[in-house]
Amino acid sequence: MYGARHKSWVGALALFVTLGLTSSASAAAQPPGAAPLRDGLAPAHWAHPQQRAPVWQEPSQTSRQVARIHYLTEDGFPEVYPVLRRFSDSAGGVWLRIRIPMRPNGRTGWVRESALGPLYRVRTRLVVDRRTLRATLLRSGRRIWRSPIGVGKAGTPTPAGQFWIREKFKVAKPGGIYGPRAFGTGAYSRLSDWPGGGVIGIHGTNQPWLIPGRPSHGCIRVPNAAIRRLYRLMPVGTPMEVR
Repeated sequence: MYGARHKSWVGALALFVTLGLTSSASAAAQPPGAAPLRDGLAPAHWAHPQQRAPVWQEPSQTSRQVARIHYLTEDGFPEVYPVLRRFSDSAGGVWLRIRIPMRPNGRTGWVRESALGPLYRVRTRLVVDRRTLRATLLRSGRRIWRSPIGVGKAGTPTPAGQFWIREKFKVAKPGGIYGPRAFGTGAYSRLSDWPGGGVIGIHGTNQPWLIPGRPSHGCIRVPNAAIRRLYRLMPVGTPMEVR
């Protein structure tokens, strides 16, 4: 799905040095009768955008607009919107509550169903534990992958919260500082050289002796053998919990 964009990503990869952000959330209203599609557990649902539509604080066009749907990630991959709930209003219109890739972390809002394409479902879930310095991938609640990791330093922490996998790609120079594979997530850091706003990545490393540890500016480092296996197992749209 993303193979055609792998080579075009090489230039942006040099900007993968990110700094951490303390997470914050702005919860959208929950109207009575809103049906949950996901509450941080698998199976999870997501969709690519279909329109550059407004995102509303509540499922009503009279509520405050909080963002606007965009087609691509900062690096030119098709954007991924996790879908949390579905709501039908009194006029028969269908609304979807989504997670929004933006600062501050944790933002959600409502869009018309027509703003998004078909819903896809994933049964995987990634759990990142900053205390134990371990990451675990679950499929239908069962562990299928686990690895020691490196996370952000005390001054540039990896943000905690509920996030998701927005993109995945092969690295053109697998012996470099980002290793052979990388993922872009829905988490944002405090500061970064990455154009558009400091996305937290999950990637390999050429300094495996620093794992497990806290060596990064916010990104999650994984040993190269483990990141190759994770690349095979974890699809785009996978929810990610950082504890």
